[in-house]
Amino acid sequence: MNRPQGRGATALEKHYAFLLWLLPTLEQFPRGQKFLLGDRMQTAALLTMEALVEATYSRRPDAILNRANLDLEKLRVLCRLAHDLRHLDHRRYEFAARALDETGRLVGGWRKALQARTGDADGPE
Repeated sequence: MNRPQGRGATALEKHYAFLLWLLPTLEQFPRGQKFLLGDRMQTAALLTMEALVEATYSRRPDAILNRANLDLEKLRVLCRLAHDLRHLDHRRYEFAARALDETGRLVGGWRKALQARTGDADGPE
């Protein structure tokens, strides 16, 4: 496989653990927001997981990792919105922010390792 050993699996495992926490948490949102904001958060989180699975098994994961990174950023903004609307208390928001940051760092490291291997110092934008 054309990926750094363990990077894809680690990012995927971390994000999977986050999903196990997120999905029941979204069920606690107020009814109106559960089907609006909660659904958007769930979709962004699941799209991130799907992209990480694809990247893990892809020979050329660069574009897929860029998509995963974008979906992670969308999820960060949605979590912040949920916190500002008081659907996530400070403790839950802090947990989500730390988990998403950790996954983002793993994805970023994976992207940098791929760029170093291909000799692309600037990377795709």
